[in-house]
Amino acid sequence: MAIRIKSRSGESVEQMMRRFKKLCEKEGLTKDIKRKEYYEKPSERKRRAMRKSQTRRFKEE
Repeated sequence: MAIRIKSRSGESVEQMMRRFKKLCEKEGLTKDIKRKEYYEKPSERKRRAMRKSQTRRFKEE
């Protein structure tokens, strides 16, 4: 899956980079890269998911 950006008329390089970064964030690539930067044991992953679900439940109440 490749993200391709075509330059629009009168668009600077900074604007293209900003658009590219937004597309990457929208696709979840930046979050995925940060998550895979370090190895996380499966037990730690489950523990983190449990904590996240508990905080979400407490916020709903």
